[in-house]
Amino acid sequence: MSQTERLYRIKSQLDQGRCLKKCDLLSDLGISPATLKRDLAHLRDRMNAPVVFDRELNGWRLDPAARLAGTQYELPGLWLSADEIHALLTMQHLLANLDAGGLLGPHIAPLAERLQRMLGTGVQASAEVARRIRVQTVGARKVHLPHFQAVGTALLRRQRLQIDYHGRSRDETRDRQVSPQRLIHYRDNWYLDAWCHLRRGLRSFALDAMRSARVLDKAAIDVGDHELDAVLGAGYGIFAGRKVQWAELRFSPERARWVAAETWHPKQQGHFEADGSWRLRLPYADPRELVMDILRHVPEVQVQGPAGLREVVEEKLRSALARITP
Repeated sequence: MSQTERLYRIKSQLDQGRCLKKCDLLSDLGISPATLKRDLAHLRDRMNAPVVFDRELNGWRLDPAARLAGTQYELPGLWLSADEIHALLTMQHLLANLDAGGLLGPHIAPLAERLQRMLGTGVQASAEVARRIRVQTVGARKVHLPHFQAVGTALLRRQRLQIDYHGRSRDETRDRQVSPQRLIHYRDNWYLDAWCHLRRGLRSFALDAMRSARVLDKAAIDVGDHELDAVLGAGYGIFAGRKVQWAELRFSPERARWVAAETWHPKQQGHFEADGSWRLRLPYADPRELVMDILRHVPEVQVQGPAGLREVVEEKLRSALARITP
């Protein structure tokens, strides 16, 4: 019988309010006194089971005070090995650092503390994970936690959301009522895809640009996944649009070693040419984000089409030269 099976059997009998005698446990489980001692210590020290020895009854039982208080000493079905717990602690560390501001950290902290106790004293798992793993973000913008919570609540409860939204392109803040559709974590920042009742259309809203967010007692309208993808997912990056064009890019053989391994868009098409260069074809609806990515690879990239995209890139380069040239 494995330790998991033994612990489960002991726990089940304790939960029934029984007092477990040593001789009965040794016979039932088929183990040595030393193994029984280790199993009981595991329940107490790692699973936080309030197991006490009753000298009058000459057996182990749950502490009556803990039973009256309804103390829970395990998550149902959570019987994990040390390797599995280390994996969960690693994921906790990644999640807590991924969102640039610790949005998830406060909610995951109780689970992390629980997992650490299960690992046992003397094993500084969380500290070791933090020392060995680094999650670095670039360009992440801080999100106000109450706004994030309001968005998540409205999204999952299918209710409308009232927001004061700062549109950076026009530098103006407007009151919006939206029906949340899905939450997106993209390039280290959070965005809400939603139906805007002011504009009567689908829009993406950066959570960090929300000045306020309030859940309304109104049902949100639902937009189908096909419609969401057609408007918000067809083009390049976070910018929406139904009218899609296809960019034709050619990267030098040296830069191709990196770009060929990258995914710029789920529907991209790419192949190597005879000289080792990488030709990439991908859709976009709005050129702004695509142009920024193209400029990162100058001068190792050529925009071969369409002409309008090439002209935008050329204008950006001319403007940059004009700014840095005395």
